[in-house]
Amino acid sequence: MKKISALPADDALPGWYHTSRARTPKPAHIGQKKCRWAIIGAGLTGLAAARQMALNFPDDEIVLIEAQEVGFGSAGRNAGFAIDVPHDIGAKDYIGDVKTAKLILKLNTLGQNYLKDLIKTHDIQCQMSESGKYQAAVGQPGIDILEAYRSGLEKIGRETQMISGKDLPEHLGTSYYKQALFIPGTLLLQPSALVKGLADTLPANVTLYEYTPIKAINYDNKVTLIHDNGSITADNLILANNGFASEFGFLERKLLPTFLYGSLSRELTQEEQQRLGGKPVWGVIPAHPFGSTIRRTVDNRILVRNSFTFHGNGRPSQAELQKFVENHRKSFQRRFPMLPDVNFEYTWSGAICLSENHEGFFGKLAPNVYGALCCNGLGITRGTATGVLLADMLAGKKSDLTDFLLASPGPNKTPPEPFLSIGVNSVLKWGQFRAGLEV
Repeated sequence: MKKISALPADDALPGWYHTSRARTPKPAHIGQKKCRWAIIGAGLTGLAAARQMALNFPDDEIVLIEAQEVGFGSAGRNAGFAIDVPHDIGAKDYIGDVKTAKLILKLNTLGQNYLKDLIKTHDIQCQMSESGKYQAAVGQPGIDILEAYRSGLEKIGRETQMISGKDLPEHLGTSYYKQALFIPGTLLLQPSALVKGLADTLPANVTLYEYTPIKAINYDNKVTLIHDNGSITADNLILANNGFASEFGFLERKLLPTFLYGSLSRELTQEEQQRLGGKPVWGVIPAHPFGSTIRRTVDNRILVRNSFTFHGNGRPSQAELQKFVENHRKSFQRRFPMLPDVNFEYTWSGAICLSENHEGFFGKLAPNVYGALCCNGLGITRGTATGVLLADMLAGKKSDLTDFLLASPGPNKTPPEPFLSIGVNSVLKWGQFRAGLEV
């Protein structure tokens, strides 16, 4: 039997969660239960896998287990960009091998279209906007990145629009940026509202248990998941819990639970909206990967997201959260001097699962254990797509995307502690320093 030593423990004020529709969580599991399929993690990957498994195996009960409440954890704490295009920061043109880039585009588009169909079919109120994204630069190094990215996107047939700094206030309201590459195709969403809606529209043969953290697991002919109030025994287990997969005995020393920090403003008044100007909804991703992500939302709030830390146990630090609020305030003031009285209502941390070589894991982990793990910052689209494809693979359905994912070498092994934390946090600090005014 393997004991789980670290559990999710997210901080209390994720803005997307508190500004989205309140819902009644599904009850925690109590007693003993047996099932054919169990899934750990009701984020975007787990929700997609559960839905597709239910469709592929209509006579089976699919058990979906969430340690916290749906919409409160990592899936409800990201910036809400459902991105289709690839963005390989290890390649000079951010695209790299064209054949691989086209498959990544196809994979991300699968996830994006799957979500669009569900949002429309079930009328999920998640502020979906087909607004595209602005990749924006403050100085010449960032502008050079934008030019390289535009060239790379042309290789895979994606049209873009380069916008000069003098024209950007018409788009974003702010004159802070010197140039931006507008890339159509990205969806902007309220991520917590999205996952809440997905959870509340699951097929009837999915049983969702919330507030059911697994404390121990026994791998045998069947998998037994043990929690404080009972156990669940499954013929097969799917792990969709990203960085916490290592707690279950898989991909140990290969996953890098990295935290980003976000703040969400109060709603802008009508007068403040007029003072800001620009389009009513937009999203900016920095040219430099360690810069600030900024959004103007459907409900007229401003999101600022920046600052990185690494925590090997997947649990954030309250002290760091309080420290980074000041970073967000400075980033806001640089961009929006016309809004001096707009305060933040919510500040939170959110985990993303990275790997050293930017590869995820997809497929079989053990004879009756499978996983779709480590989305490397593209959880909305890639997480959804890999959840669907894993469920299809288990039903005997294959595709070129399945073959592509199975061919991945998976995440690299990392050094042991304390060298890992020292090294990763040093890289993160250096990256944020180099981002300069893009933070």
